[in-house]
Amino acid sequence: MQARQRDDRSLGELFSELSSETTTLVREEINLAKAELTEKATEVGKDVGFLAVGGAVLYAGLLAFIAACIIALNLIVHLWWLSAAIIAVVVLGIGYFLVRRGLDALRQTSLAPTRTIDTLKGDAAMLKEQTR
Repeated sequence: MQARQRDDRSLGELFSELSSETTTLVREEINLAKAELTEKATEVGKDVGFLAVGGAVLYAGLLAFIAACIIALNLIVHLWWLSAAIIAVVVLGIGYFLVRRGLDALRQTSLAPTRTIDTLKGDAAMLKEQTR
């Protein structure tokens, strides 16, 4: 009997229901997108925080290690400026490699709300099918 009631509804009632359901669906999709973007931003923010603190600690250790390398190399070449220049070139090369690797990793991180986009595509297909 309920199926019969649905058949008796007017076109205006059907469009009204479709409009209401579409509005609800859009609101839910927006909420999903907000939740997904918040989740991704929190994850990236936490990772950046770890990178910053770890980088500061590593920097202090690196400075001490570089000083030790310059002193050790000076024992061989007996020229402070040459020891410092050689170590500087090595450190700059390593730094360049690490920066390139980090940038490449960040470029591969997608901040797009992919799950929301997929559900929106599914919703659009469903709405298209229902309006036929």
